[in-house]
Amino acid sequence: MTDEEFRASIAGEYPPEELPVPLSALWWDAKGDWTQAHSLVDELETPHGMAVHAYLHRKQGAASNADYWYERAGRGFHRAALEEEWQALVEGLLGSEQGTLEDGQKEYGRRK
Repeated sequence: MTDEEFRASIAGEYPPEELPVPLSALWWDAKGDWTQAHSLVDELETPHGMAVHAYLHRKQGAASNADYWYERAGRGFHRAALEEEWQALVEGLLGSEQGTLEDGQKEYGRRK
């Protein structure tokens, strides 16, 4: 799936079935359903799941909880805007989904 296809899918009622869980969470977040997004990654113990979990807590305004999940994901936050972080997560996950990146290779939040 491309970034354009992912964005177009947000017009639908439900996320495409083939989306990995972290991307489905970002899909629900884009629809404005933080609770549904969070429920998908709340106990997802993968680097991608924890990175999305961190983003969601940052968006919620729970900075210390977000920092905890960024640490668990092995990534620090360095995007100025939430929209930029959402886009970087989507791009990293779509790249991973297509097999072009190994887990953790995409720096969508790593402190330098």
